[in-house]
Amino acid sequence: MPMGKGKYPHLLGSKWTATSDTFGWRHFLVTNRKNEGATVFAEMKSACGPDVRFWVNAKALKDRRLWLPGWVLLADLT
Repeated sequence: MPMGKGKYPHLLGSKWTATSDTFGWRHFLVTNRKNEGATVFAEMKSACGPDVRFWVNAKALKDRRLWLPGWVLLADLT
């Protein structure tokens, strides 16, 4: 089945700020996406530490207690 845009059409290439340190970093880019059944996953890559990569359920990116869209300055998080 070809992967259309469907859910989360602008996910790939989007920028995110973690509200707390995640593997030592806060700023991430979505570099890949995959669908597993009805679930969409995003591969997150640290903007500052390119060796830091992990997969997250894309639904978790909607939780503003965990993730903020775009890159937010640390001073603005407090």
